Amino acid sequence: MAAGMSVEQPLWRALTAYRVLTMGYALALYAHAYGEYVHPLGAGAYLAVLAVWTLATVRRVSGAERCTPAFLAVELAVALAGILLTPVVDTQARIDAGGPTLPSIWTAGAVLGFAIKKGWRWAAGASLLVGAANVAAAGGFAQDTVHNVLLVCIASVAIGYVVEVARASERTLARALRIEAATRERERLARDIHDSVLQVLAMVQRRGTAIGGEAAELGRLAGEQEAALRTLVSSGVVPEAPASRAAGHPVPASPAAVPPQGRGGVDGEGGDVCDVRALLSAYAGSRVSFAEPGAPVPLPAAAARELAAAVGAALDNVRRHARGPSGEEAQAWILLEDEPDAVVVTVRDDGPGIPPGRLEDAEAEGRMGVALSIRGRLRDLGGSAELLSVPGQGTEVELRVPKDDQHNR
Repeated sequence: MAAGMSVEQPLWRALTAYRVLTMGYALALYAHAYGEYVHPLGAGAYLAVLAVWTLATVRRVSGAERCTPAFLAVELAVALAGILLTPVVDTQARIDAGGPTLPSIWTAGAVLGFAIKKGWRWAAGASLLVGAANVAAAGGFAQDTVHNVLLVCIASVAIGYVVEVARASERTLARALRIEAATRERERLARDIHDSVLQVLAMVQRRGTAIGGEAAELGRLAGEQEAALRTLVSSGVVPEAPASRAAGHPVPASPAAVPPQGRGGVDGEGGDVCDVRALLSAYAGSRVSFAEPGAPVPLPAAAARELAAAVGAALDNVRRHARGPSGEEAQAWILLEDEPDAVVVTVRDDGPGIPPGRLEDAEAEGRMGVALSIRGRLRDLGGSAELLSVPGQGTEVELRVPKDDQHNR
């Protein structure tokens, strides 16, 4: 996970550039003060090793995978060796005047490597070693030495802490994304179960109770299973369920089976666009009227299928809950409209309407028909589902699917 962090990788690239640039700076300082060294050849030999090491290990510092703790330990050892070698090759007067050590600010790269790789605690430990080596080379706690040591320590600890916070934030974000993905999958499965298994169990319960006898016991068991399954659907991930619809309304034709031309569909890339009219016309019947445009209404197959399933869920609610004045099933109307930027389907019935608060109560009881099978589907499509119900005047559900959003999915 650390290697793929969006925050950490730029830090490794910055450290790579820092090592090369500070190596050049150390060589420039050596060239400028060549005549002032007691043993210029010894200093030159160390800086040659430093240059070869830096250039040969550029790829090792370009990412977390190659930059291992063992490599960082060798890097730190090279820096400490240069600091401790400084009093041997340089004059005491230059050291007392605050002259740079042989590796100069290149040393900070080794400490920063520990900060990025292992966090602020390891960075603090590496800083203490560098500080001790600088004090030993200077022969005491000179003001410039203490200042430089504190600067390296504070910078490395701060960067190490930021990296640790970034790692924790990435883990939290990854966990949140997994939870979101699991929730969306659970809602999708819950919609399929609501459209199939739960409706069959509810029908068996009603028919069994009406018939009586052994059928009544079967109906009671079906009712218990329906309640348990509703609880499972509303609280946890459920296994994949077949999407066949219960008795009542027919299943619209699969978009894959819709003809590519004519009334059944329209051409699209890979045959992935179909005519919504062909799917919704399967719902028309003696109690359901369907009004459609004269021209095809194209949508991507997956979006059209989900839209048709939401319409089917709305009609199921009409069949199960809406009754006319004489007790018969309410009349329903489907209106399909092809607007410039969206496909709109309106499902209206002449039933008694939905009492205030009924949808909230049903959702609390685990009955997620409107929440999942209708609103959940439209939300996943980037659309919306608006429900308007007036007691005694029926219910109207408006389903809107944006066209551009679907073609760009």
